[in-house]
This record gives sequence, structure tokens and C-alpha cells, in this order.
Amino acid sequence: MPRRVIRTDKAPPPGGAYSQAVVAGNLVFTAGMVGVDPVSKKLPESVGEQTRQTLRNLRATLSEAGTDLQNVVSVSAFLSDINDFDAYNSAYREFFVNDPPPRTTVQATLAKGYKVEISLVAILP
Repeated sequence: MPRRVIRTDKAPPPGGAYSQAVVAGNLVFTAGMVGVDPVSKKLPESVGEQTRQTLRNLRATLSEAGTDLQNVVSVSAFLSDINDFDAYNSAYREFFVNDPPPRTTVQATLAKGYKVEISLVAILP
């Protein structure tokens, strides 16, 4: 099964040796993304704003692949401080209002002041 690498300037470029996303068959696998604005290159302070920008970045990447957040089938999220869960969850619900996908959220040490990192798996319609 061939794979297709996804690149978009509507999300931050990879910070290392990885792709923003890869399509394999009818699945889209995203890299872990953070809340850096792709235009201003700035990182919001609050966990809520970082979550929103992260999900906007992921939405743009999925769009480039030919799908959207409604087709997400799995979410993995990492918080630098699990005590930020409520703020993160509140912002997350703005993007997944009805029938949210399965999700795993754990605390992890994140680089460069990032408070949230999220990766997704989605299907192509």
C-alpha cells in the first residue's frame, strides 16, 4: 500500500525529522502537533488557547489530506500538567461537539514551553 506525505503551510512545519501527516490507505495519521500559530510563529500562553491553536493546525493538516475533524477516529493528547485537564477539555469540546472520537490524554514532559500536544488518526471520506 503506497503512502502519501501531507505538507501544508497552514500548520507549523515539522520541528524535526518527521512529516506533518501521512495517508496510508483510507487512514490519515498526523504527527503530534502543538499550538504554534503558523503565520505569527507565536505560542499562546494559556492551555486553552494552545489547545485551540493545536486543533486548528490539525484541522488544516487534515484538510490538506482530504478529510476533516468529523472523520477523526482516535486522539492522543499530552499535557505538560494534568492539572490543566479541565481547561484543555473545555477548549477541546469546541472542536468535537457531538460524538467525540476515542481519546487518550496523559501527562508528559513537553519541549519549549508547550502545554499541549495532540496527534490524530482520521479516515478519508
